[in-house]
Amino acid sequence: MADLQVNICGVKFKNPVIAASGTYGFGREYNELYDISQIGGISTKGMTLEPRLGNPVPRIAEGTSVILNAVGLQNPGAEHFIKYDLPFLREKGLVIIANVAGKTLEDYGEICKKLDGLVDMVELNISCPNVRAGGMAFGIKPQSILEVTRVAKGGLKRTPLIVKLSPNVESIAVNAQSAEQGGADCVSLVNTFTGMVIDIEKRRPVIANNTGGVSGAGIKPIAVKMVYEAAHAVKIPVIGMGGIMTGEDALEFMMAGARAVQVGTANFANPNAMPEIIAQMNNWLDSRKIKSINEIIDTVIMN
Repeated sequence: MADLQVNICGVKFKNPVIAASGTYGFGREYNELYDISQIGGISTKGMTLEPRLGNPVPRIAEGTSVILNAVGLQNPGAEHFIKYDLPFLREKGLVIIANVAGKTLEDYGEICKKLDGLVDMVELNISCPNVRAGGMAFGIKPQSILEVTRVAKGGLKRTPLIVKLSPNVESIAVNAQSAEQGGADCVSLVNTFTGMVIDIEKRRPVIANNTGGVSGAGIKPIAVKMVYEAAHAVKIPVIGMGGIMTGEDALEFMMAGARAVQVGTANFANPNAMPEIIAQMNNWLDSRKIKSINEIIDTVIMN
């Protein structure tokens, strides 16, 4: 079998397949279907300092080859995670990435301090609206990305920081560079695109929030392009995601420059998606007598 181990910011993953935030909860439900210790890592449900109920329903809608969600960061809060979910995940022996969010810069700093040293990595969800900036998401403008990254990094003394980038921007390369300048140890991308689905009988958006985040197989070509652009704009590692459904999809992202991948919507369509993706990646490498997954990273030959 090929060696699937990767190292990101000094953190060792048994394989490069990570559960994407918001699609895997804290792993308990999927562990009833298979032993989740076989995946490389988990990016937890997005957490805030205090518990949140999320947006009104309906919060999920389907489109062609995609889904839309506007869950609104429903979560039990950081303290609940530390007390109830973190011990369970530690027993599973996989890399634990805490995905965190906030309404203000101070929120990001505080939650990072609370989690520092308790988890393997922290991933910033900067697609959240900054209440002090008229509701504009932290992840839209380069300057705000730099600022929130600096504040979060200031709260972390022992834990590497991943900044999760929004694709709803003018330049993904420039925004990746802003995260790097702010002190990010790694960037992950892409987060969801913004979209809408309309019920033509009611003539109203299906989602109560009107718009939602678009994910799924339909966004993969755009996501691969953005990962390539980001990976070649920064010196820090990149984690790729967006529409990965198969091992071949995951290999595309790694050839574009990603050191690891996150799998999200595929888990809804097929609860066993990640173990299957890991097996498919291994089979592809073995069939070509490639000994290590690291040999294919950033190897795409552009025309």
